[in-house]
Amino acid sequence: MARDLQQLQKQYNTSAADARGMFGGGRGPAARASGTPKNTARTVARMLSYLKPYRGRLILTVVCMLMTTVTALFASYMLAPIIDRLSMYLHPEKELDISAIETFLIDRINGLIGPEAPVATFITTAALILAGIYLLEIFFAYMQSRLMVSVSQNVIESIRNDLFEKMARLPVRFFDSRPTGEIMSRFSNDVDNINVMISNSLTSIISGTVTLIGTLVFMITTSWILTLITVVFIPIFTWGGMMIAGLSRKYYKSQQAALGAVNGYIEEMVTGQKVVKVFNHEDECVEEFGVLNDDLRGKQFYASFWGGVMGPIMGNTSQISFAVTVGIGGVLMIAGAITAGGLSVFARYSRQFSMPINQISQQMTALFSALAGAERVFEVMDTAPETDPVPEGGQPAHGPAAGEISGYVIMKDVSFGYVPEKTVLKHIDLYAKPGQKIAFVGSTGAGKTTITNLLNRFYDIEEGSITVDGTEIREIPRDVLRRNIAMVLQDTHLFTGTVMENIRYGRLDATDEEVIQAAKTASAHSFIMRLSDGYQTMLEGDGGNLSQGQRQLLNIARAAISKAPILVLDEATSSVDTRTERHIDHGLARLMADRTTFVIAHRLSTVRNANAIMVLEQGQIIERGTHDDLLAMKGRYYELYTGLRELD
Repeated sequence: MARDLQQLQKQYNTSAADARGMFGGGRGPAARASGTPKNTARTVARMLSYLKPYRGRLILTVVCMLMTTVTALFASYMLAPIIDRLSMYLHPEKELDISAIETFLIDRINGLIGPEAPVATFITTAALILAGIYLLEIFFAYMQSRLMVSVSQNVIESIRNDLFEKMARLPVRFFDSRPTGEIMSRFSNDVDNINVMISNSLTSIISGTVTLIGTLVFMITTSWILTLITVVFIPIFTWGGMMIAGLSRKYYKSQQAALGAVNGYIEEMVTGQKVVKVFNHEDECVEEFGVLNDDLRGKQFYASFWGGVMGPIMGNTSQISFAVTVGIGGVLMIAGAITAGGLSVFARYSRQFSMPINQISQQMTALFSALAGAERVFEVMDTAPETDPVPEGGQPAHGPAAGEISGYVIMKDVSFGYVPEKTVLKHIDLYAKPGQKIAFVGSTGAGKTTITNLLNRFYDIEEGSITVDGTEIREIPRDVLRRNIAMVLQDTHLFTGTVMENIRYGRLDATDEEVIQAAKTASAHSFIMRLSDGYQTMLEGDGGNLSQGQRQLLNIARAAISKAPILVLDEATSSVDTRTERHIDHGLARLMADRTTFVIAHRLSTVRNANAIMVLEQGQIIERGTHDDLLAMKGRYYELYTGLRELD
């Protein structure tokens, strides 16, 4: 039976944060970015620092924006002298009370064509001037758009580069403590919101403000009485817009929550299709999805309704303002307080007066949404990166800090916890000489993988010391340390590229012959040669066209090509069948011959030849010795090896 709606939403809204990175909507990162920034002034100042290199283009953009607005307003005003000049021709006996600007325009046109020119010539000339003004408006609008797109794309490129560069230097702890979708949303939703703000919202707000002020100035110039009447409707516009926006925002948020639940459910069902089919839960999945989808439909209806009703309501409100203004204007025209041309122009301004108000109010939401997104991006940029101590007197010429590592590892009284309240490792002591093989066995959560994480300095220890060739690892630059440690992890990861490129990832300067030899060492050469294009076969989707065992063999080959003196095998053969494991045993033996090797394994048969086996339980080493020594002790290892106790 399907779970109820509340339970489904609670469960899948949490996991939906990851889905937004793929589906592009939802309630997690996107919703947080749609709120308001915590520190607007600081975020704006940070954004301005990215805009500063392009201030010349920004100035030109503002100039083009002003010219676009001025030409648009002036083009509308040009209708007045055309209409009034025609009225003078039709009713020469009637004296018109026209404005100073209109008189100036008529005199300038008469100066071009002569005061005695026919009215048709006047109108034709005025129409040509009007067409020229519209062409100028188009030109300035084009330049404004071109310049702003150039600025926005350059800024976004800089932000993405800075964000990616910072992420590449963040500690593993940062990625372990955040869902992948949450991190991805910084590059997608948040950066896209910034792009919209720079390229659209910012220009719309400035343009709307300039248009509003310019329209108001031309309206006052044309008729201050009608301007007062139009201004009376501003509170109505504002109140109506805020009320509808509030309702729309309320239902939009609930829609995003429902969309997040649907996306989260889809993500989980798609990734778990094999499990769904094995247990025949297709009908239950369809039923549960129907519940979530029906809830989304209802909320989308109200969100779309209130979002769509904004335009008609505000438009009709402006029509009421227009009707009242024109009605009173007609009375004023009969009374001689305004000319027909003046009323025509004012009516045009009155119709478009509400547009910049709506434009600004609508863009403010997008503006704050983008600033909130920018704040999330800058939050990542401000995260402390991995740092290394600066050696006194410059970089050492010899020793581990210079990259000359033989692989003598000592851990002394090491204690560590991922969170302060829970200690994972307790007083660990061990050593490994160059060429030795040290194995870790124990139940899940005993701390085996944590030891290798500390060795790589993915995390720094809290107590004790870890030395490599007698040097504390915190005194060895991270890049040097990790360049001297090769890892084969339980979870394989292959990059988009050829098989040869994936193996060469272990050492980028390796030759093709070295790549092939590494594949032979890992017993991967034979299956590679059976692929469609051999070593040039393209891998996509994390090697989805390979079996899990084949992917792991490439992972082992990647470690084999590295010249690192220290090797870590974390369940390296867990995805390889017994037959394949036998094939690579010889290769691994050669691979480990001159390297200090740390092995984590559930298959105890793979650690029998280790120089020392460490049995861990609850973060402590409870037994240590060779395979034969531990069997003779008849302790925990003996129980695990003989099957009296199972690894959990």
